[in-house]
Formats: sequence, structure tokens, C-alpha cells
Amino acid sequence: MENKGKPKKPQAQGGSKKPEAEGGAAPKSKAQLKAERRAVQEAQRAAKAEAAKGNQKQQKPQQKPQQQQPKKTAANNAAKKSEPSAQPRVPDRMKADDDKATKRLAKKLEKHQIPQRKSSKRKVGLFNHLHQFERESCLTKDISFSSGAMHPAILKLGLQYAEGIVCGSNARCIALLGALKQVIGDYQTPPQKELSRDLEAKITPYITFLNQCRPLSVSMGNAIKHMKYHISQVPSTMSDSEAKEHLYDILTSFFREKILLAGQAISHDAIRKIQDGDVIMVYACSSLIRKVLCDAHETGMRFSVVVVDSRPKMEGREMLRRLVNSGIKCSYVLITAVSCVMKEATKVFLGAHALLANGYVMSRVGSSQLALVARAHNVPVLVCCETYKFYDRAHTDSFVFNELGDPEDLVDLEHRAPVLTDWTQHRSLALLNLVYDITPPELISLVITEVGMVPCTSVPVVLRVKQVGAET
Repeated sequence: MENKGKPKKPQAQGGSKKPEAEGGAAPKSKAQLKAERRAVQEAQRAAKAEAAKGNQKQQKPQQKPQQQQPKKTAANNAAKKSEPSAQPRVPDRMKADDDKATKRLAKKLEKHQIPQRKSSKRKVGLFNHLHQFERESCLTKDISFSSGAMHPAILKLGLQYAEGIVCGSNARCIALLGALKQVIGDYQTPPQKELSRDLEAKITPYITFLNQCRPLSVSMGNAIKHMKYHISQVPSTMSDSEAKEHLYDILTSFFREKILLAGQAISHDAIRKIQDGDVIMVYACSSLIRKVLCDAHETGMRFSVVVVDSRPKMEGREMLRRLVNSGIKCSYVLITAVSCVMKEATKVFLGAHALLANGYVMSRVGSSQLALVARAHNVPVLVCCETYKFYDRAHTDSFVFNELGDPEDLVDLEHRAPVLTDWTQHRSLALLNLVYDITPPELISLVITEVGMVPCTSVPVVLRVKQVGAET
């Protein structure tokens, strides 16, 4: 064994010497190879450092002439500073999110065969995300009644919303409940399907269409949630006729309890705040405020009313007409003169489109100005609002959640200015016709609801109690 092992060593050595005979160089050890790799890496690092120094030297001569240029005015410097911030990263991300939301909405509308709302002529940049109604681009023109994709009652209601024929939170909600009753009456459950699931899927595109005609009001949104909840609770063993009758009763009770009886309870409590000789100031046209004043007049109280109105809708004229027909002594002024008349008022009654979770009141644009002037003159501001208009969202401004009316309403003047006559031809001109504004709770003295007189900050408590009552 030892003799056989000795000759193998020279063969191994001879095998390792083959490269020496072929290439004429001895094999390198691992340490030598490692040292060579380090040398190559250090050379590469040195080359990169020299290249970076060369780039810095090339950039310095370009910056020197800019520094040696004469100083410009402060306005030019401010403009330069604003140039890099003109397209920040955050707005770009917001634009990307808006584009994605727009694409999702377009797919949803195409799926339900609903035409998409056309882009408006021109908006103020701060309100680009809001819906702006324009009579020239009516949404219902692209829908045919023979297609069968949309119920005729929903088509009629959407057109009335868009044209402003049906306006006001209560009126819009009542009209929606009536249209839904017609939809439920004409509905038939397809075979192999359940009413609780198919009916809700059938109503979803209708609500989307109404939202495209005009954004849903808070009252309509709460009514739709109430209806969908009860549709989902319909048992599968119930027949179609029984289920329809049950849903009819739900919609009827919602109207009777949340709107009709709630208005009567609010009127009963609000009358106690009115005294003989009061001068009550109201703004625009509110069906609930009108009911309170008419009921107080029927009880024999002697008071007068100052109706404050504003352009472009001039809704106060309808309020004035109905109050005068009821025999109430009234005065009529525009909102521009409210500071002169406020010193004669003893109370201010306002309606509400919605009452937000943080206590802010959302109402017809101009309400916040009226409340601000009343606060300056120490006149109490009372808001009458049903609890079904309470909203679980919180806003502190009128920019995020609002509507834009037709800009042509602002141009409709007897003596038009030359610039407004063809305002669409002026690229630097944009018209803003806001529909609602937000009034902070500091300007509101009291909120009168059907559950009692509460402060603005009690909205979360009322919503929580209503939710618990609905679950039980």
C-alpha cells in the first residue's frame, strides 16, 4: 500500500505543472487572486471619484454666470420660487387617484348603461372636483325610454332634479320615496333568484343615475340606506306580494315618522320660542320654517317676518308669497342689506340641508353670512332640522362637499355686462355658483329637532342612539 501511494504524488504534482508548461506561468494562490480583485475594485472606485470631481468642475462654471447676473425684482424672484412648486408630487398623486376613480366610474356607468356626466365648460380651480350642472349638457338626452334599462319614474325624477323643478331636502326625499314605490310595484322577482338580493341590485343603477343628474342630498342618502337595509332583511320564504306590501309600509312609515310627524313636533317646540311682537328673520325658502311660522300665526301670535333673499335663484320670493297668503305681515330685503335690517330683528330662523357630525350646519349659500351678522348684533339664531338629515361626516369648509349650480344663472341679468354676455370666450374668466355653505356651531344658538332642543354638538349622540334603536 505504501509503494502504490508514493508514485501518485509526483503524478499529482506533474498534473499541476501542466499550466506552467503550456502558459509559462506558475499558478496563483488564493491570496494573490484576492489581492488582485481588491486592486481592481480600488482602481474602479478611484475612477468614479475622479469622474464625480470632473462633473462638479463642469457644473461650477455654469452656475457662476447665473450668480453674476444682475438681481431681478422681487416679483420675478417670487415667480421663480413658485415655478418648482407648481407641480408638486402630492397633486400629481391626487390627479392619478382622480383618474383611477374616473375610470372606475366610467366602467360602472357603462355596465349599467348610464351616460356619464359631461365635463363642464370652465370651473374655478378650487372646485374642479365638484359637480356643476349646465342646462346645455342635459344627461337625460342620451337615454331612450324604449331601452328598458331605466325605469320611467326614475328618468322623470332625474330630469326634475337636474332642472331644479324638485328642490329642497324634504321635497327631493319625498319625490324619491314616491319613485321607489313605483319601482317596487313594477318589480317581479326572476326565477331562481331571491327578492332581497335581486331588488337591491336592480335599484343600484337607478341611484347611480340620480346621482349623475344631481348629487344626492343627505336626506336622500339616509332614506336609501334605510330602504336597502330593510330590503336585505326580507326573508326568502316571503312571497312577492307580501314583500312588496312590507316595503310599501317601510317607505310610508319613513315618510310619516321622519318627515311629517317630525315637522309637527319641531313646529310645536319652535312656537314656544316665538313671542308677541317678535320680528323674525328668515332666509330663502324652507318648507319647515314656513310651517313653523304658519302654525304660530294660526295660534293667534302677532309677529312680523323679514324675508332675506339672494341671487341667483331668488327662492325668498316663493317664501314671501306663501307667508303673505297666510296673512302674516312680511318685509322683503336682499342679503346685501341684511346688516341694516338685522338691528330690528329679535330672532333668526334657518332651515338646514344637513347637520354634520362636528356640529356645522350645511344650508343654502348665504346662511353663514346671515348667522355671522346676527352674532354681531347679539340676535339668537335657531336652526330647525329633522334628525334624518343628520350626517355622520364632518366638514369645516364649503370646498370638499358641495354643489355648483349653472353658471349661466349668474349671467341672467336685465342689463348684462359686456364681459358676462360672452364669458365663455374669455379664458381668464370663470363663474362660481355655489349651492351650499357651512355655518360653524359658534354662530348657532340652538337646534330644534323632533327629539327636542339640542346644541349642535349633540349630533354624534343622536346618531348613536338612532343606530342602537335600529339594531334592537
